[in-house]
Amino acid sequence: MALDAHAADLIAGLQAQGLKAFEHSTVEEVRAVVATFAGLQAPPEPVARVAEAHYESDGAQIALRVYVPEGEAPHPVVLYFHGGGFVAGDLDVIDEPARAVANGAGAIVVAATYRRAPEHRFPAAADDASAALRWVADHVDSYGGNPGNVVVMGDSAGGNLAAVTALRARDEGGPRLRGQVLIYPVINPNADFPSRQEFAEGYVIGAGDLDWFWSNYLSSPEDAEHPYAVPSRADGLEGLPPALVLTTENEVARDEAEEYAESLRKAGVDTEAIRFDGLIHGAFWMSGAVPRSADMRSAVIEFVKRVTATAPVG
Repeated sequence: MALDAHAADLIAGLQAQGLKAFEHSTVEEVRAVVATFAGLQAPPEPVARVAEAHYESDGAQIALRVYVPEGEAPHPVVLYFHGGGFVAGDLDVIDEPARAVANGAGAIVVAATYRRAPEHRFPAAADDASAALRWVADHVDSYGGNPGNVVVMGDSAGGNLAAVTALRARDEGGPRLRGQVLIYPVINPNADFPSRQEFAEGYVIGAGDLDWFWSNYLSSPEDAEHPYAVPSRADGLEGLPPALVLTTENEVARDEAEEYAESLRKAGVDTEAIRFDGLIHGAFWMSGAVPRSADMRSAVIEFVKRVTATAPVG
């Protein structure tokens, strides 16, 4: 399928502005560019309540933002980890999509940041993500959420963290999850699939960029063998919660994400994988610039509603 016209216009505009490849940028430059993605979004929807909070991980106080929708409590809960290659991204850049999911699914969305690389390399972000889930289990009821009805979600590097958090919750005896939403997750730094070559350049995130992000996150080649850095390295994927894996056609990480979805399915995990033809990495954040991002959000909302529909209260 041809590149979505709006995505093509966006890429052309970025190229006309002289945007450097991430792999040739400083960490500060990458963070500044990722922050501008908020400018590609539609106006944020109002929700009933937004609360700032913090969770503790390894002695650090790390920011959370809690979005409470209208409607009667207790609400299901979505714990959302932002993308940004483990290096960039923050709560502000996912404010608009978090609000849209909260309203659409009737769920409390807890948006969580985490310690970023390279100042904090693996396993810092993975440890933080699990600590954020424990915070949800212990505290979300005070916001009107049901701690027994939680879905983890993330995009890009956040998708990796969501997958890892689901693994750790299984391995460490909880908290129990109702589902996992992995939006174009980056899964494996050593993946070698056709999409790595086909979309190596010219599509927002190139192959060299992806390598640069991983090199800033992992401390050693041995880290790439650890399932809490690379979830596809887990000994088994049995017993994980239902999964929704969203990919976009025109991106380097497409095939590794789809292979992970297939591995989940083979392990007996209820898994739905949807590829959005014509779209690019980052589209979930681009509601103002790429209207078809609404289709991705609709898929997330319907999945969350399905897997949380029958959870017991409490």
